[in-house]
Amino acid sequence: MSSSSVQKKIGIVGSGLIGRAWAMLFAAAGYTVQMYDILESQLVTAQQELDKELHSLEEKGALRGQLKASEQLALIGFTQQLEELVRDAVHIQECVPEQLQLKKSLYSQLDGLLGGDTVVASSTSTFMPSLYSEGLQRRQQMLVAHPLNPPYFIPLVEIVPAPWTTAEALERTRLLMLSLGQRPVTLKREIEGFATNRIQYAILNEVWRLVESGILSVADVDRVLSQGLGLRYALLGSLETAHLNAPGGVADYFKRFGAEISAVSATYGPTPDTQAEGAALAEIARQCEELVPLAELDQRRATRDAFLIHLARLKKQFE
Repeated sequence: MSSSSVQKKIGIVGSGLIGRAWAMLFAAAGYTVQMYDILESQLVTAQQELDKELHSLEEKGALRGQLKASEQLALIGFTQQLEELVRDAVHIQECVPEQLQLKKSLYSQLDGLLGGDTVVASSTSTFMPSLYSEGLQRRQQMLVAHPLNPPYFIPLVEIVPAPWTTAEALERTRLLMLSLGQRPVTLKREIEGFATNRIQYAILNEVWRLVESGILSVADVDRVLSQGLGLRYALLGSLETAHLNAPGGVADYFKRFGAEISAVSATYGPTPDTQAEGAALAEIARQCEELVPLAELDQRRATRDAFLIHLARLKKQFE
């Protein structure tokens, strides 16, 4: 337990999958956590799921922090009153569904309740913080702290400011994420898709094109990542990979391969229309469901999580 976490209260708005993951992370670090939802039934379900998930992790030897599962559960409370959630909270993590009007309504309510010392961070992967905080009195205390799913096993958190977010709010959030054992990156300004999704979507667009054009199957194009690039990227980023792949480092790499990179990039073609329910999506879905039938998705997710636990342990040996 971090000494900085003792007696500090964290509020979490939303008790779904991401809200519960945040509650587990904060409780593991010794913070007092209070979860808010509008429906009592949602909070009852959240309490039951947290009990099950934390004890399951404890049985597997994968529970984070120094506290037992029962001790972590004891740190997590529940409320249906937004005023109670905000009271004495040093940080509020918002985890409501990705609906802009819903977020605007919530942040308008929070704006009238917040003191000057509480930072409000959205878990959104979709909306830039200016879209729901513009015009609010406490907008300088609002930002994005976007986790990757599943947050309990993937440590990255993207911290994204609105144009008016203070440097103090950003730094407080960065230090808070570090106290949980997460690995934050702070964007200098907001941008659509933040960093993770901009990179992820670039990959998805190209693998879509490769499958749609018949160059590779779904299984093979995913194998390019899982058995190739992904193995390097689990330790090194793309720029450090390039830095190691030429005798003179990254500058030498781009001198050697820059022309080829530009020439290949020019052949990518237009961005696929991934919204359209056409033949390309139907074929990709068919092949994906051959690899992992819909009925087996939960089992495959469990395998993913177990792998991430082992990978996290391995990475610690090389940090």
